[in-house]
Amino acid sequence: MDDIVKQALAKWPNVPHCYGWLSLDARGNWRMRDERAQHFNLPGDKLTNPALVGFIVRNYDCDERGCWYFQNGPQRVYVNLEATPHIVRTDPTHGYVLHTGAPLGAIDEAWLTDDGHLVLRSGAVVAQLDDRDLAQAMMQFMPAGDEALAAWLDGQDIPLQLGPVPLQRLSAAEMAEKFHFQPTPTP
Repeated sequence: MDDIVKQALAKWPNVPHCYGWLSLDARGNWRMRDERAQHFNLPGDKLTNPALVGFIVRNYDCDERGCWYFQNGPQRVYVNLEATPHIVRTDPTHGYVLHTGAPLGAIDEAWLTDDGHLVLRSGAVVAQLDDRDLAQAMMQFMPAGDEALAAWLDGQDIPLQLGPVPLQRLSAAEMAEKFHFQPTPTP
């Protein structure tokens, strides 16, 4: 957490939390959701200012309820999550990189959801793969090939792996509960 944020917390400890104004989309973009976006359930405007995005990333954390937030000075700005608390992308140098810019690290577990998303866990970090990188990741599936994947997707008991890690099935509807996060934090 930035020192300026720690100082603001000490100076103003009782600032009300903010809900609904910031979201993380399934491609790792931060989005500002003004009143209109909230009213019409729109994704909001993509934040592109590198300094602002960097500030959010450095001050992104989770509370004891599983609600992710950005500590904006003395105020917690809770984040609506379109997918998981982290989004991961393929990277030729590091393998997988989080939307925060940090490498994911060694993959401990991998799931393919019933709606076709790849979810990875490395330590305590759970991240859904950016859908634009799924084809790249599928090149690491073993056994390789469309026939093995189609059979696995049809429910056949074929062991499918992402590299050395067994690929598991996961219902998208159960993802938040399984990984203990709140997609839409509320007071």
